Amino acid sequence: MTVDKSTRETRTAWEHLPDAVRTYLTAHTALDVATALTTFTDDAAVTDEGRTYRGRDEIAAWFGSAGSEFTYTTEFVEATTSGAADTDVVQHLEGDFPGGVADLHFRFTLDGALISRLVIEP
Repeated sequence: MTVDKSTRETRTAWEHLPDAVRTYLTAHTALDVATALTTFTDDAAVTDEGRTYRGRDEIAAWFGSAGSEFTYTTEFVEATTSGAADTDVVQHLEGDFPGGVADLHFRFTLDGALISRLVIEP
């Protein structure tokens, strides 16, 4: 881990990510809705493509359909943490979606050991 003192962000290796973040990202890659849902608080919110999904029922519906029309691979690029609650993970995607490649930020906010907010954006 290295600390950027100007922003108080810490570069974080995969194995040092919070458990909920690693579990979610692994479930995301495997399209495992049930496991992904265990990482969220009951009142969590996920924002993807400008739309926000609140609570486990909406998150489950989003997760089950997000990107389902495309085939793609996902690769961990890097992660930073700031404080105990905020983690930003960059994932590299390649596939048959428009443009074919994308680097997406998965910006997690934790409430204790669970994810209370996730924002996915370029």
